[in-house]
Amino acid sequence: MKIINVNASKEYDVIIGEGLLSSLGERCVSLLGKGRAVIVTDSNVKEYWLDEAKKSLQLAGIQTSVFVFPAGEESKSKETLFELIEFMAENRLTRSDFAVALGGGVTGDMVGLASSLYLRGIEFVQVPTTLLAAVDSSVGGKTAVNLKAGKNLMGAFYQPALVLCDTRTLGTLPENIFADGMAEVIKYGVIFDKDLFDKVSGGDVKSDIESIIARCVELKRDVVAKDEFDKGDRQLLNFGHTMAHSIEKLSNFEISHGSAVAIGMVIAAKASYALGWSEEDCTQAIIDANKNNNLPVECSFAPTDLADIALSDKKRSGGTINFVVPKVMGECVLKKVPVDVLYEIAELK
Repeated sequence: MKIINVNASKEYDVIIGEGLLSSLGERCVSLLGKGRAVIVTDSNVKEYWLDEAKKSLQLAGIQTSVFVFPAGEESKSKETLFELIEFMAENRLTRSDFAVALGGGVTGDMVGLASSLYLRGIEFVQVPTTLLAAVDSSVGGKTAVNLKAGKNLMGAFYQPALVLCDTRTLGTLPENIFADGMAEVIKYGVIFDKDLFDKVSGGDVKSDIESIIARCVELKRDVVAKDEFDKGDRQLLNFGHTMAHSIEKLSNFEISHGSAVAIGMVIAAKASYALGWSEEDCTQAIIDANKNNNLPVECSFAPTDLADIALSDKKRSGGTINFVVPKVMGECVLKKVPVDVLYEIAELK
């Protein structure tokens, strides 16, 4: 078991290990008391982990209700968000009560945002059940839902009270969903840690997954401590994401977030080197790492369409957008790029 302390506007622990879900109730009582809880999960995760989570809370003396929504990115919407908030109100949750996000990034993002809004803020606990959520979205306090114009355009910064990652949950993931998480792991390696990149680039990761998750969380912890509200260095975590969000939307979210990030990293590396921004061409190494981890490396969407959608990205500021450039493997920098250069970047895909 590994415990990583995050010190942001709220201090909390990220606990990673095998078999931790059964301790959920005990840990929540210790942190939050014997209030009431609502477990929020999707229709897929419900079949595997809901009963164990609910039993743990109830055995600890916590009165528990359950909100289940249809699995999929399409549920990350203002409609589902407000259904959840209404459910909290109907169950008369108070500020002494809390929510549990049991699932992947969609669940965690939505529960965090609902918790920030209901009664102007109640506590919530992240219980990530996907690799992507464990290494990235469950830590750091970014919460959001999608709008018609794009991904994650309505949200808030709101830190959890606890992140509890039971690595057993990763064993029930389909290979493509596990691969989605590996895209974020590869991203951390490119941005911050060449040794991590080298460790995972061959694709043999499952035997050491606890340490890999812990290293990613440590890296995110450090950047969030410096820049919780995404004004500077935290934007480095968006490597590959500018084009990734365009790819997701153009596919009507049939291309998953992880797959889109994998493609977006290739586009970003290729364009950065071609435009003279990188000291080292990281493109082939990223392509190889993606392929070895069952991730795609290209898409068929028109460059103009990719750039058009990227113009609505929340990373845009007036006539520029912050673009993450791999200077060398393991070190990325932020570069303010005129928005019209996005079309040139997209053409280089």
